[in-house]
Amino acid sequence: MINANAEQRIAEWVEEAKAGGARVLVGGERDGRGGFYYPATVLTDVPEGSKLLTDEIFGPVAPISVFDTVEEAIAQANDTQYGLIAYVFSENLRTALSVAERLESGMVGINRGLISDPAAPFGGVKQSGLGREGAHMGIMEFLETKYIAVNF
Repeated sequence: MINANAEQRIAEWVEEAKAGGARVLVGGERDGRGGFYYPATVLTDVPEGSKLLTDEIFGPVAPISVFDTVEEAIAQANDTQYGLIAYVFSENLRTALSVAERLESGMVGINRGLISDPAAPFGGVKQSGLGREGAHMGIMEFLETKYIAVNF
């Protein structure tokens, strides 16, 4: 992680989820490597309201949530003040695109984990940013448009 505070925060959030009933599938404990290392962690049964489900962790932790309907999944995904990147995995492109359009995030990856591209705009919504950087849209953020109307 970037520093000791970040590693500590990740460990605390994982412990909070575990105390609330989350089940660890992989990782979930510091392994004594020292430094700012936190192991890749996957959790299921993460309780509603857990920081792992509502805040940006910026660490190698994947909380898995179960849902019964697509609408429920979208509501769970949007139940946060953040919206940098979202991911949709589906066998049906029409469904994936429909879900992607309804997610409150600046970027969405469909059936892929890496979505950053220098030719694409980068940025989030809500508390994850305003505006875009990179690509044509990113350049526009640094320009002032002026309209001049003339009669000659």
